[in-house]
Amino acid sequence: MTAVLPPRVGFIVFDGVTMLDVSGPAEVLHQSGKLGHPYELVLVSPHGGPVTTANGLTLTGTVTAADAGPVDTVVVAGGDLLAQHPAEEGLLSTTRALTDNAARVTSVCTGAFVLAELGLLDGRSATTHWRQAGTLARRYPRVRVEPDAIHVRDGRFVTSAGISAGIDLALALVEDDHGAAVARDVARELVVFMQRPGGQSQFSAATTTPPPRTDPLRSLIASVLADPAADHSLPAMAATAAVSTRHLTRLFRTELGTTPARWVERVRLDRAQHLLLEGHSVTSAAHHSGLGTDETLRRAFARHLDTTPTHYRSRFASTRGRPPMP
Repeated sequence: MTAVLPPRVGFIVFDGVTMLDVSGPAEVLHQSGKLGHPYELVLVSPHGGPVTTANGLTLTGTVTAADAGPVDTVVVAGGDLLAQHPAEEGLLSTTRALTDNAARVTSVCTGAFVLAELGLLDGRSATTHWRQAGTLARRYPRVRVEPDAIHVRDGRFVTSAGISAGIDLALALVEDDHGAAVARDVARELVVFMQRPGGQSQFSAATTTPPPRTDPLRSLIASVLADPAADHSLPAMAATAAVSTRHLTRLFRTELGTTPARWVERVRLDRAQHLLLEGHSVTSAAHHSGLGTDETLRRAFARHLDTTPTHYRSRFASTRGRPPMP
């Protein structure tokens, strides 16, 4: 009986590569092997030999694309230099050689710039590190950049956000290959979340809200984030902060650059996104997030995310999806 060979995964690396873009996904695949679902990993670089990473540590044992041979999955790691100027020809030709016949082509962080430079993402949706998403969109206008997603799948191409998102990407690949139970076991072994679903925001209102300078606003924001569905009308929030509605509006404008109502809507939208990804129905997500009705939720999704709650859930709920909760 012929033995079944493990899938081969080629990591494309180069001088200046971000170490975690390589080591994070590689460790996920290594742990999968320890659970009985192995992968064969190979480091591929333009010239072979040692590669110096951005933090100064060295990756040894890299081979050229010709020596690597065919791979099933390609992982193009990122590095700051890729967003600063187009990739060098050696890196492009290496990537082209590996991706031509690969069943799956992925990138971590700014690795998406290499795929975009080759035209592989033209007409496709893709993501990268939030800080470089604008640069990717301007440099490659034929790519539909989704700047707020953890990872985006479009055909055989899967691109992921910055650095640690490569772990989420690799868990999704393991789930594709071996099922959710194996991916959960790997995540448990690594002490990370089973998944941050692809469509989960790279940031939420909780992490993007600058720390308020005044105590009333600081405590108010904490209370809203703790319970988005509570009564957070302007009068109710002013009472919580023990200030007038006019003064509260002024504080939001001065410190957060927005209005109380807009900020609360964003917090509730974040909560609704999480609820949908956890399997809640649109009606349930609207109710438990504080947005109230299906129509209010749909308007918020259209205004901030340019999509519908139903489409968002069908595309991003888990790496697989769960039946809607009532």
